[in-house]
Formats: sequence, structure tokens, C-alpha cells
Amino acid sequence: MLQEIIQYFQKDQGQYWQLLGQHLALCLITLLIAMVIAFPVGYWASKSRQVATICTLFAQALRIIPSLGLLFILIPIIGTGELPAIIALVILAIPPILINTIIGLTTVDPIYLEVSRAMGMKNWQILWQVQFPLALPIILNGIKLSLIEVIASATLATYIGAGGLGTLIFTGLGLYEMSYVVIGGLSVALIALLTLLLFDLWIKKVTIHD
Repeated sequence: MLQEIIQYFQKDQGQYWQLLGQHLALCLITLLIAMVIAFPVGYWASKSRQVATICTLFAQALRIIPSLGLLFILIPIIGTGELPAIIALVILAIPPILINTIIGLTTVDPIYLEVSRAMGMKNWQILWQVQFPLALPIILNGIKLSLIEVIASATLATYIGAGGLGTLIFTGLGLYEMSYVVIGGLSVALIALLTLLLFDLWIKKVTIHD
């Protein structure tokens, strides 16, 4: 097995880096879109208990939907390629970010907000200079959970031609080349682990700073 893995990198190193790049790009684009959607909605929900309840229930409902099921639903509508994969992954990525944004913003001690208003700060200043920094550890934790889920689920994008490390896994399963499966699977696991460690360090730093 080890010899086969070494031979793969000797012969097809270029292919590996291409698939890794596709996987990372797919994940980062998905995360960016999910944050653009989840942050404003989370802020809006933090201002209203009813909206927060609706958003939380909606986010929990989205988490029930399996990523593979979403892909197959989108294929007849949008076709194959990166677009349906990104849409499906964004739907999976939104709930953790949305829920943690709501929790983070609503759990900021009201006394900080009162003091900020007493100092004459405007709403947008309170949000960016007080509320958001205090909520940042919780929000970052939501981003971390979202990104790890996307990294794992992005392997299924291979089914609809979006590329990524899933190509190695499913090619290996189809050809009974377990070295491909090991390379692809370990790569995804290592990326997820590295993401987890980096975000944990970031969250710890931000929390200590606060």
C-alpha cells in the first residue's frame, strides 16, 4: 500500500495538487457565500426573538437534509458541475454560522450596550466595536463547524462533476485501488483536522484578548 501511494505521487503529483486546489476552492467559495447570507440574517434575528426562533427552526431543518440528497435534487434543476455543488454545500454551511451568530450577538451583556449608547455611539459603531468583538468567539466556532462539515461533504461533489479530492476516493472505489481511497480520505481528514486546530487557536486567542 505504501509503495503504491509513493508511486502515485511520483507519477501523478500534478493531478493531486489540482484536485486539492479544486477541493479547497469549492470549500472557501461555499464558506464565503454562507457567511454573506448568515451574518446579516443572524444580526436581524438577534434584534427580534420571533425572528430568531424562526431562523433557528429553519436552520435546524436544513441540517436534517443530507448533502447527497440535495445534490440529486438539484441535478434535474441546475444540471451538473460546480454550481449545484456550491448551492448544496451553502445550504449545509449556513445553519452553524447562522445559529452561532444569533447566539453570539444575543448573549452579549446588555450593560456593554448601555454604556456604549451612553457614550454616544451609533448602532453601527456599537455592532462593530462592541457587540461583534464580544460575540466573535462564538461566531468563529460556528464558522469552524460549518467549514469542517463542508470539507467533508465536498467529497460528494465528485458525483456531479465538481472535482475535488472525492475524485480520488470514488475512482479508487471504482477501480479497487485502495491507495487512491487512502490518499483522498487522509487528505480530507488532515484538512479538517488542520482547520479544527487553527480555528481553536484563533478562538482561544480572541477569547483571551477579550
